[in-house]
Amino acid sequence: MENSSLWDKWVEEALSKLEALKVLRSLRPIYLSPNDRHRRVRNPGHIGEDYEVFDEMQHWDRNAVQISISDSTFQRWLHDVPSSGDENEIICGDGLANDKTTTFARQFKRLLLFSGNDYLGLSSHPTIAKAAARAAQEHGMGPRGSALICGYTNYHRLLESCLADLKKKEDCLLCPTGFAANMAVIVAVGNIASLLAGDEKSFKDEKIAIFSDALNHASIIDGIRIAERTKMVEVFVYKHCDMSHLKTLLSCCTMRKKVVVTDSLFSMDGDFAPMVELVKLRRKYGFLLVLDDAHGTFVCGKNGGGVAEQFNCERDVDICVGTLSKAAGCQGGFIACRRAIWNHVQYFHALTGIPITSPIISLIVGNEEKALQASRHLLKSGFHATAIRPPTVPANSCRLRITLTAVHTQDDIKKLTIALSSCINFQEIVSHNSNVYAKL
Repeated sequence: MENSSLWDKWVEEALSKLEALKVLRSLRPIYLSPNDRHRRVRNPGHIGEDYEVFDEMQHWDRNAVQISISDSTFQRWLHDVPSSGDENEIICGDGLANDKTTTFARQFKRLLLFSGNDYLGLSSHPTIAKAAARAAQEHGMGPRGSALICGYTNYHRLLESCLADLKKKEDCLLCPTGFAANMAVIVAVGNIASLLAGDEKSFKDEKIAIFSDALNHASIIDGIRIAERTKMVEVFVYKHCDMSHLKTLLSCCTMRKKVVVTDSLFSMDGDFAPMVELVKLRRKYGFLLVLDDAHGTFVCGKNGGGVAEQFNCERDVDICVGTLSKAAGCQGGFIACRRAIWNHVQYFHALTGIPITSPIISLIVGNEEKALQASRHLLKSGFHATAIRPPTVPANSCRLRITLTAVHTQDDIKKLTIALSSCINFQEIVSHNSNVYAKL
């Protein structure tokens, strides 16, 4: 049998195992309406005017949460049928590529997005679009090379300086993604020991202890796995936000070099890291504190500086990792914004009584079928809120992950809570280990 055929066989067997484990997921393409598409590309050349900011919600803000999916995708999703996305009709120009004459409304299902990370709705803001268009027209596209060769410009340095100021740090380094940034930090920390070790005796003395929250993001976990391969890192996983457990691990650890790494705002549970307690432990045990502030940057704190700013401990965080793909709307640039998103958090709490402290709301319903049932109900009701299942979360802790943004309206949130109340009993929701559990 040819080598390629053998690989086909092995891949098919691996996919079959993944399917049996129920960990295969389908991509479900979303579409902008034709009007939104034409408006965005109709006149990209008029970018000379001053950039604008707006105090109230504008019509384009709704583009961040008003989406469409094709009817074929909708039906497959509703019945949990695997999909590659290839069955979707492709929008081209003024019509569809396949020249069907049916209307957009009949071919597509309109949904309100309640599962994204565009917390401030900046992905559709004209100032962001104009800045991106102007940069592309003036400087072209592509990096031209790696940062160490010729891909690093004065604009990159300016952005780094601005982000350093925002985070109250002395310097900053840009990375391709937040995922890459987390991995780079952990791997670099792990390599410090290798660089400092001279002989076999010092090799043992220079080892680094990394303490990681049990629910840290996958990018942190992957970085730790790579760092472990140097054999200069020992990893300790402490129970989620359990400072007593972390303190016990720290007190029992004899290694001098200690690092504690944690998400600032946990994306699957919506709870904050116990920053005040972490700072106290840092001052006692002298560890390096690394904070992944992906979901807190631009959202939390008076100036959008993130979770550390919100808890007034920016100077106690040694390394802060963030991303521009969430609240920044997938583009560079900073725009001052209102704190309306926190009003939405309070409004959701007032409507449901659910004890939440952030715009990420995790409604744990138990097994996969219950989560899928609730997700399908929301889908039918016009809301995009996916069921989160293993391996993303532990077994029997499947959940609906709801995210609130500044461009949602109170009417949106009210309608969402009405739909949720039909599949979840708010009165039976209890708080347990910082998670929100629901009974269907």
